[in-house]
Amino acid sequence: MTLFAASLLAPDLGLIVWISITFGILLILLRKFAWGPITSALAQREATISESMEQAEKALAEAKQLQADNTKARREAEAQAQAILREAREEAERLRSEEVDKTRAQIQHLQESAQAEIEREKQSALDSLRTEVADLAVQAAEKILRENLDADRQKKIVNDFLSDLPKN
Repeated sequence: MTLFAASLLAPDLGLIVWISITFGILLILLRKFAWGPITSALAQREATISESMEQAEKALAEAKQLQADNTKARREAEAQAQAILREAREEAERLRSEEVDKTRAQIQHLQESAQAEIEREKQSALDSLRTEVADLAVQAAEKILRENLDADRQKKIVNDFLSDLPKN
């Protein structure tokens, strides 16, 4: 056994050559069939990852831009909504004011019409009263003239006539 162990440890030039040739062939085969495809696959994978990262960054930038655009559009829409509400309130207030003014004008017109009607009725009543007073005066004068009497008798006739008048 010692002989066998000694031979394993002793350098053999032929074995070194064959191991070197085998190792060289193995390196060539690995380079041709393993290293090339592995390195090209790694390079392709690296390019794919790099491209995916760039696309992700672009997508993130686009998402941020869309978010900013959406925020801006939402703010503009809110501002427009506030403006529309403000205009609607102003329009409602204007319409209410117009209706109040119209109602006041109608009330004023009705008051003026009522005043004019009252004035006409008053004038008509005064005219009627004047006519009646004139008729009464004429009747009283007629009675006095018919009975051409003394002053005491005329006073009594006038007093009797006045007491006969209705007390309205």
